[in-house]
Amino acid sequence: MRQIDRYWSTLFQRHEILRNIEEDGFYTITSTQINQVHEARLMTKFDNRANLPAIFVQNQISILPITRGTYCLGHFDAYHDVTYADIRNINFHLPDYIESIDINNLYSESACLHCAYVSGMIDDIAQETTLPTVSGRMSAGRFGFNIRNIRGYEYPITVENSQLEIDGGYESQNKLIIIEAKNFSIDDFLIRQLYYPYRLWHSKIPKEIVPVFMTYSNDVFSFFIYRFSTINEYNSLELVTQRNYVVEPEPITLDDINDVLQRVSIIPEPEIPFPQADTIERIVDLLGILFENEVTSDYITNNYAFTYRQTAYYTTAAIYLGLVERGRLGLQTSYSLTPVGRHIMGLRHKQKFLSLIHMILRHEVFNRVLRRYFDTASPVSRSDIVRIMNTCPLYHINTQNTVQRRAQTVQRWIEWILDLVD
Repeated sequence: MRQIDRYWSTLFQRHEILRNIEEDGFYTITSTQINQVHEARLMTKFDNRANLPAIFVQNQISILPITRGTYCLGHFDAYHDVTYADIRNINFHLPDYIESIDINNLYSESACLHCAYVSGMIDDIAQETTLPTVSGRMSAGRFGFNIRNIRGYEYPITVENSQLEIDGGYESQNKLIIIEAKNFSIDDFLIRQLYYPYRLWHSKIPKEIVPVFMTYSNDVFSFFIYRFSTINEYNSLELVTQRNYVVEPEPITLDDINDVLQRVSIIPEPEIPFPQADTIERIVDLLGILFENEVTSDYITNNYAFTYRQTAYYTTAAIYLGLVERGRLGLQTSYSLTPVGRHIMGLRHKQKFLSLIHMILRHEVFNRVLRRYFDTASPVSRSDIVRIMNTCPLYHINTQNTVQRRAQTVQRWIEWILDLVD
């Protein structure tokens, strides 16, 4: 269990939270009560379902702030699922005179937003000229809304001066674009991150308020443009459109990938569990997180869209590739980029991803599967991947069931490599 799991289990037991929710439909807890166990600021921020403490997940509980020091817990449908559409990337460029934005170092949310604005992405979303006007923490004011219960009915909630934070607000002649930004891909997000700022500014100005969720992952800016169809309904969030942008793109071709394949040398298989991490984009996101700081596994799990198990899988996969190394911060296991990993993450787009491909293809299984693709000019079947894996020396794979599961990771990584082709 994580520390936060233990803290919340203590609070649930101490205040009989489950019993109160079953009787009243919700339970209100104060920051003073939470602080008796651990700092409330660190105990109440769950931007993705994966961040929720175990006792929340097991009992389908969510938490929302309702005043500056009060939180409401209940069986609330508080999150919105995100699906990345397979759409064309729109190309943008920074103005020639901009020197203070390094497109090879967009590993913080603020850097991503600055780049998106300066390159013209925000104006493209608004279809008008915008200027940055609001950001940071502010009071939500007073408003009421209904939120859907996972059991099919709605609860009224009143918010009064709860604190909210806007990553970026951009105003045009007719619109205010409010953006929540993440520098990694997500499966879902807490609707509150868009709804509270939407309600605040809807009450302040007559312009159209456009809530937008932005992620920056694998060098692609993905903007999800939403609307709330009913102002006082928390769950009325609807996706209007998704737009993907890239800055100063450098196309990758099949010839580029084949050239890496022909030049790479196979290394001995490391004594590290063979990867069980299907979404390699998440590994690239993890490398971006670690570019800024050495962090603990709890920090990764608590602050990014990883479950505790996913943190273990994806950090191990990055170690397998020679891009990340384990260390210690106090009493906890920590992770940091290796010198090779740091060098690669500082490269321009094309060279960065070709270098990542190189690190994958140093391993015999991936190398042979991709060679099979080029030899046959067709996708390699799962059964063929299993046959290749059975002839390679793989560490910590002892059964055919395990081989079958790991074959899916091999298949997904090869698909990711080929999908990089423009």
